[in-house]
Parts: sequence; C-alpha cells; structure tokens
Amino acid sequence: MNTLVNTGLILLSEEAGMTRLFDLDFQLLHDAALMIIAVFFLFLIASNLLFNPVRNLLQNRQEKIQNDLDSAKEDKEQANALKLEYEERLKSVDKEAEAILSEARAKALRTQDQIVAKAKEEAASIIARANREAELEKQKVADDVKKEMINLASVMAGKVVKASIDTAVQDSLIDETLKEMGESTWLS
Repeated sequence: MNTLVNTGLILLSEEAGMTRLFDLDFQLLHDAALMIIAVFFLFLIASNLLFNPVRNLLQNRQEKIQNDLDSAKEDKEQANALKLEYEERLKSVDKEAEAILSEARAKALRTQDQIVAKAKEEAASIIARANREAELEKQKVADDVKKEMINLASVMAGKVVKASIDTAVQDSLIDETLKEMGESTWLS
C-alpha cells in the first residue's frame, strides 16, 4: 500500500507540472524566518550565559597575567636596585673596617706610649727613691761613724787622763785606736 501512495504522489506532482525539488511557499519562508529568529535568540542567550563568562574569565586571567608580569618586572628592578645598594654598602663596609682598624692601631700605639711613659716615670721615681734611701743610709753610716769616733775619743780621753802620760804614749794610743777602728772606716 505504501508503494501505491508513493506512486500516486509522484504521478500527481508530475501531472500538476511541478518539477522543482523543493517548493518555496509562504509556510517554508515563515518557518525559515522563525528558525533564524530562534537561532539568533539562542545565540544571544548562549552568548550571555556561556560566551560572556568565558570572555570575562579569559579577560580576568589575561589582566592577572599582565599584572603578574608587571609586578615581576618591578620586583626585578627593585632587586637590581637593592643589589647595587648592597654592593655599595659592601664597599663602604670594607672602608669602614679599614678605618676602624686604623683607629684601633693608633689607639694601641697611644696606649703603648702611655704605658711606656708611665713605666719610665715609675722607674725614675724608684731610682730617685733608691738614691734618697742610699743617701739616708750613707748619712746614717756617717752618723754611726761619728758616734763611734766620739765614743772612741771619750775612751781615749779616759785612758789619757788615767795614764797622764807623755805625748809618745798618746801617739801610740791614737795609733792603736785607729788600728782597732780599721782603715776602711776612715777612708769611707
């Protein structure tokens, strides 16, 4: 039966004089126009729901990447500036260290000179004190010798008075006393 219907349609269309493959009638144009409007609205909806968020996402990502690149460039410039600054500081630190060492050396030399001068002063005072003590000791020995001489003179005077002897005996007593005292006493 199907074949009869198909054959009947083909015969009808040949009899009517239609030889076109598809027919442009009002209904087809109307359907095509509605289809174009529907596709346009679908495109607008898809654009707002899908394309715009993806575009915004891509735009944000591009801006973020650009910001990161700019930030990296600024950081690199700052790092280079810091590097130059630290290199200058290192050079100045070497100079400062040399100045500190020079100052320390000069201070050490001044301290050394002060210590040597103080030692010389102390040595001079020790020598002066030793000289004073030697002079006092000399004075003491001289005083002791004088006392000894006075004692001897009084002993001699007592012997002379006892003996009441002549000058020859007196001279011999003096010589004898001098021998007892020793020659070194008179010479010093």
